[in-house]
Amino acid sequence: MSSLPVAWPRMTLEDLKNGEVGVILRLEGDDISRKRLMAFGFISGKTVTLETRGPLGDPKIYSILGYRISVPNSQARNVIIRT
Repeated sequence: MSSLPVAWPRMTLEDLKNGEVGVILRLEGDDISRKRLMAFGFISGKTVTLETRGPLGDPKIYSILGYRISVPNSQARNVIIRT
């Protein structure tokens, strides 16, 4: 039996389902994208909920720190979370 840790699949903000809650682990991407997300409250340890999706699934509206924020999927892919 192997003693290696189990590798969990990487989950991003984009993977959340309606009403599902995640905890932010880290932000990836370029400096400008990370700073923009941090300015909106997307900070490690914060809880975020997917409220709804746009008509074609993009952008999605997330609830964080009492605010509802629209984030395109291209940026949501840079927010690594756990549920």
